[in-house]
Amino acid sequence: MGFGDLKSASGLQDLDTYLLDKSYIEGYVPSQADVAVFNAISERPVKFQNVLRWYNQIASYSEEERLAFPGVQKPLDQCGSTCGKKATPDDDNFDLFGSEDEEESKEQERLKQQRLAEYAAKKAAKPALIPKSNIILAVKPWDDETDMAQVEQKVRSIQADGLVWGASKLVPVAYGIKALQITCVVEDDKVGTDFLEESITAFEDLVQSVDILAFNKV
Repeated sequence: MGFGDLKSASGLQDLDTYLLDKSYIEGYVPSQADVAVFNAISERPVKFQNVLRWYNQIASYSEEERLAFPGVQKPLDQCGSTCGKKATPDDDNFDLFGSEDEEESKEQERLKQQRLAEYAAKKAAKPALIPKSNIILAVKPWDDETDMAQVEQKVRSIQADGLVWGASKLVPVAYGIKALQITCVVEDDKVGTDFLEESITAFEDLVQSVDILAFNKV
């Protein structure tokens, strides 16, 4: 391997020297060569300035983004054999103009597009987040003789897709009158406060008014 053991100080020192005047392992953009070397490092190389700069740059990308880097990820020892030394005119594969084999370029592009398509499909498969709200209502009766158990029963009898009733309690209002404080969770696209108020006040023999005490997104 061109850089030696990247879990050792000597290997990281070789890599640090190599990155002295380079931004990436190969070329001028991050590639699968960077991913191979990045994955071989077990912890942040804080003692090696050039490696740390490069490491933080690669770590700023998500795993999905790193998978979409161009190039074909080769074994680390193969990457090191070419990345850890400079090419010379005596090298068998030395290319004066740095051009790549046309078929290899096509394969790299195909793999890149495949990874991007897989990433897009993975994101599309995630269930859409349903916006919901937690609402606290205060249902006030006409007087202190109103049967509040019946009031609660009537309120909970209101059913709708996207509506779930929660905890409730009686709270003093004035002159011995108590209001029913009840919580519900609603799907915003299906149930609104107007529906709740109209449905509850429809029990006009029991309910005087309905107030919204709290409205919070879940």
